[in-house]
Amino acid sequence: MVTSLRDNLADGFIAGVGSEPVDWIIAEGLTGYEQAVAFMEDRAAAIADGRAPELVWLVEHPPLYTAGTSADAGDLVDPDRFPVHQTGRGGQYTYHGPGQRVAYVMLDLKRRTPDLRRYVAALEAWLIATLGEFNIRGERREDRVGVWVRRPDKGEAVEDKIAAIGIRVRRWVSFHGISLNVEPDLSHFSGIVPCGVTEHGVTSLVDLGIPVTMPEVDAVMRKSFEGIFGPTARAEPLLSGN
Repeated sequence: MVTSLRDNLADGFIAGVGSEPVDWIIAEGLTGYEQAVAFMEDRAAAIADGRAPELVWLVEHPPLYTAGTSADAGDLVDPDRFPVHQTGRGGQYTYHGPGQRVAYVMLDLKRRTPDLRRYVAALEAWLIATLGEFNIRGERREDRVGVWVRRPDKGEAVEDKIAAIGIRVRRWVSFHGISLNVEPDLSHFSGIVPCGVTEHGVTSLVDLGIPVTMPEVDAVMRKSFEGIFGPTARAEPLLSGN
């Protein structure tokens, strides 16, 4: 069950007594991808050196594709559709754009649990708990990273991906993170084979009939995050949107 999974993970991922809360920052407007990566690189280094608190940074990007370290060039179906960014995160091709909530998660895993598989499971649990607040049953798959929903309205055994995960860790500080489809243009995923999976589609909260706004999703994500990773503190926006 989701509840027991969260309870089990919380023991390893809530920071120790006396730790600062995680900064929680929501970017305004659309944030350029290269700008975001440059900031994450600097912040992750500062966290590792003890010069800055941990951070969850929520952004939206202009339409673009990113290629993870396992990306297959053949999965880039329409290379001229949007800018393509090579990135150091794990995973394959994915799409980012307006209406999709991207959460860049910069945590010091040495203070939590230095175990990447458990960290990815904790990110999945965070997404599953968030979806559960909207009465959507998100599920994990042993052979596929991310969070999936069954689509009996489309046919037996049909399922769609609603959230993606791609991380990088340096000096045991995480960066990159997750993306949750709130109300993106789902046709934009057709320019790639999302995460290398051809037999399943993609969906969003609004596509599933949940008329929700981004601020509503942000509030639920924060509550669900704190249940797994511990307290957060709202901080000022870091960068103006592009």
